[in-house]
Amino acid sequence: MDTTTTAVAAATGLLTGLGLIVAIGAQNAFVLRQGLLRRHVGPVVAVCAASDAVLIVAGVAGIGTLVALAPMVVDVLRWGGVVFLTTYGLLALRRAVRPAALDPAAAAGRGLGRTVATAAALTWLNPHVYLDTLLMLGSVAQQEGPALRWWFAGGAVLASLLWFTGLGYGAARAHRLLERPGTWRVLEALVGVVMLAIALRLALQPV
Repeated sequence: MDTTTTAVAAATGLLTGLGLIVAIGAQNAFVLRQGLLRRHVGPVVAVCAASDAVLIVAGVAGIGTLVALAPMVVDVLRWGGVVFLTTYGLLALRRAVRPAALDPAAAAGRGLGRTVATAAALTWLNPHVYLDTLLMLGSVAQQEGPALRWWFAGGAVLASLLWFTGLGYGAARAHRLLERPGTWRVLEALVGVVMLAIALRLALQPV
């Protein structure tokens, strides 16, 4: 196994991983929100990146096959995700229409434990994470062969780490946007719409 071959496998994993996580979703919307707040950014990034790493490794190891054989598990996660995302989306919209929502200090009052729990829930209650990461990414990795698949996995894990770090801390640098009247209200409204749209998509997807 030469260096070029392993580098190609890692690069393939990196690009595939980015392709799966860069799209706007519940995780990304939450990381963006926390970044703009500059509130618990490190722990949120760590939870999202670590969760992705666990799922990527599991998928490359072949756990996705078990998920495919147990569709009921995915279905339970699906409806759990619908309930959670709908609740979160409605709460975000409620914050958007309240005068206090314009005050970043008030919006930043959520504690570390609750914030980390929300980040974890947005990851593990999303059935698309299992379908995309365990099944799709795992299947692509198997095509690299027994040895190179782990280089592929390393590239995918790196993609997740780079993306969430860049999104969270990049947003933190743009925190001054929240000092403009109405900006926080618009952000909460967008987060709410994204969450509700994902919940609707999950609820309407074919069984």
